[in-house]
Amino acid sequence: MARIKEYDENEVLQKAMVLFWEQGYEKTSIQDLVTHMGIHRRSIYDTFGDKHTLFMRALDRYDEVIGIKIDSQVKPLNSVKQAIRRLFEIAIYRNEKNTIGCLTVNTAVELSLHDEEIAEKVVDSFSKTEKLLNELLLRGQTLGEISHHHDAEKLSQFMHNSLVGLRVLVKTSDDREKLESIIDMTLSILD
Repeated sequence: MARIKEYDENEVLQKAMVLFWEQGYEKTSIQDLVTHMGIHRRSIYDTFGDKHTLFMRALDRYDEVIGIKIDSQVKPLNSVKQAIRRLFEIAIYRNEKNTIGCLTVNTAVELSLHDEEIAEKVVDSFSKTEKLLNELLLRGQTLGEISHHHDAEKLSQFMHNSLVGLRVLVKTSDDREKLESIIDMTLSILD
């Protein structure tokens, strides 16, 4: 007779995602996961498979969490420039403890050169952000809010590169004024 799970799978996956986000993949041991998730080692293997599979699921969860944040805080804004600014501002948000950056960017730096499956997931996530920026820029050009001076696709690539750079910088700087100044300078290209 199969045992009934005594935990919420989504809740413990969320805990795993946070731990990987705070420590990275390599630094996080199975014992760390057991302790942080509050479930037995056997339950981790039975429910999620090995550490790598759990990490892949944690990346998917992170993508969902960020997607929800974008859907609620970026897409509803009427001004395209404000929407793009909000996307950048999300990147510099600092929680109570500190900034742990972006899990996708952290993963790109830590693992993408060594793990093809993870690299594909990072590229997919980056592509979604670039596509969102492209859609916003095209809408802004159509509405006359953003100049047609630049090609929207190339501009979305530039903006995404700047956003990724900001996500890295936020891990080493708590100077909010400096970070907001960088956003201002980056977004000035839209005028």
